[in-house]
Amino acid sequence: MSFAPATDCHVHLLPRRLTEAIRSALGGEAGWSFQHSPDPTAIEETLLSAGVERYISLPYAHRPGMAADLNDWVLEWAAASEACVPFATVHPEDDVREVVRAAFDGGARGLKFQCPVQECSPDDPRLAPAFELAAERDRSVLFHAGTAPLYEESPYVGVDRFRAFCASYPNVSVCCAHMGTYETDAFLEVLADNEQAFLDTSFAMADSEYVAFDADSIDNSVFETFAGQIMYGSDFPNIPHAYRAERAGLLARDLSSAATDALFRGAADRFLGTA
Repeated sequence: MSFAPATDCHVHLLPRRLTEAIRSALGGEAGWSFQHSPDPTAIEETLLSAGVERYISLPYAHRPGMAADLNDWVLEWAAASEACVPFATVHPEDDVREVVRAAFDGGARGLKFQCPVQECSPDDPRLAPAFELAAERDRSVLFHAGTAPLYEESPYVGVDRFRAFCASYPNVSVCCAHMGTYETDAFLEVLADNEQAFLDTSFAMADSEYVAFDADSIDNSVFETFAGQIMYGSDFPNIPHAYRAERAGLLARDLSSAATDALFRGAADRFLGTA
């Protein structure tokens, strides 16, 4: 099985200070420590040296008023990078339409929402202007809409909220991160009903002692059946294990060449509309 040239569809390449703040929060909640540099240049170099040809940079705004500047930073970085595909974000208490319009005008290829942290859901009416613009501009949307790792009691996540988005915006390519854990089977049912729905593998499928999910519970047939709708992602650099752990278990699977290519490349092309 061939990893390179891969697309990593779930990377958090952000200003160093923000990366350090995110890690502080994650470390406090989960007790993790982080071995990867928070420096943006080092992050990109690690990805490229591993065989990543393209990566999606996913910002998210945990408070009002920060999204526009964060989006500008990501867009500026992407303009100088041959590998970065910039996404944007918006907080539900911002001027949603204006922030998203400016980001799309600046070249953002999609939107990212960390639902439990941002306290918004995939069917949040406050975000309707963002979703409408995504539909108008043919932009993609990626949600942390699953209950893992610490959000089983959160009112902002769950397969029903994700399914509601798919019903309202059936032509928008939309991804749930982390294989939809801990409701993976239910999210796979959504994929079966909607060709524009996707999952990414980030963290959930890692060969790591830190992952509270049995990756072996996902049969190879899932990657064959949903080839073109399941994308490789890593959550890099905010992972407590080596980057190779994100792909090791996937590469060890006995998948067809078509499913392998879809996992590491083709599904991302479909998600981004570049196929």
